Amino acid sequence: MRRLGGAARIVLALLTLASIYCNSFPAQALSRENSKVKVVATLFPQFDFTRQIGKDKVEVVLVLPPGVEAHSFEPKPRDMARINEADLFIYTGKYMEPWVEGLLKGISNISANIIDVSKGVKLVASDPHIWLDMDNASMMVDNITAALIAKDPANKDYYIDNAKEYKLKLKSIDDRCRNAFKDCKYDTFVYAGHPAFGYFARRYGLTCLSPYKSLCPDSEPAPKSIMEVVDKMREKGIRYVYYEELLSPKLARTIAAETSSNMLPLNGAHNVSKADMDKGVTFLSILEEDLKNLKKGMECKSK
Repeated sequence: MRRLGGAARIVLALLTLASIYCNSFPAQALSRENSKVKVVATLFPQFDFTRQIGKDKVEVVLVLPPGVEAHSFEPKPRDMARINEADLFIYTGKYMEPWVEGLLKGISNISANIIDVSKGVKLVASDPHIWLDMDNASMMVDNITAALIAKDPANKDYYIDNAKEYKLKLKSIDDRCRNAFKDCKYDTFVYAGHPAFGYFARRYGLTCLSPYKSLCPDSEPAPKSIMEVVDKMREKGIRYVYYEELLSPKLARTIAAETSSNMLPLNGAHNVSKADMDKGVTFLSILEEDLKNLKKGMECKSK
């Protein structure tokens, strides 16, 4: 095979770089008819919201592998490639995905396609699970809908109609939560996991007790914090302790043994297990299961 000369090699390199650049930074609107909007989402809530709004008009990829804890996730080169090839990249914000800021430095030239779905939400630094307040979830749906319309204006009405329908479902479960928690023996639940239910508890006038003070998945609660929770459970007569769905329930077992209480799972919905993903679990089905378990643990009378 004849070797390329120096000038030819330079031209070939420039053409390759140009090809990479054009493929990496998509145009602001879809250029092909009947094309699906390619979306990359960091966490399960916006992944599922996008599925519900876009339905057959979108192709959604979840960056966070099923079963992986969101805060400690480290993106791989293939994740960067997926984002560069996407029409939209949707994330929640620096508190929930601290790794995103570094990742975005490599794709800053497509800033118009990067959607922070926490826009407009009043954030609380100690708990980034904004979607567990249904007003925030609705705001996230609106932000995703606007992004899809900007990318695919031809299907504007389709996205708007789907979003309206989905927000009615959010309101329905929100109303049922309000009604359920009005008539419970306890207004407090114990969560032996990292801060995840602050927004949820505030929305429904509940108190969430947790020995964890840090969002770091590798952090361990101080013995004093654990004993404070144990003492409060004994004082109130609480008979259930909830464990974090995707992490080891070791601490919950310790508290349950210390207080002769029972254990139940509680899912903050930022991610799901591979088994649940394969079963087709949704954000709403996760909330349904959480509601069922909370009603049991807090001994609520309403069905």
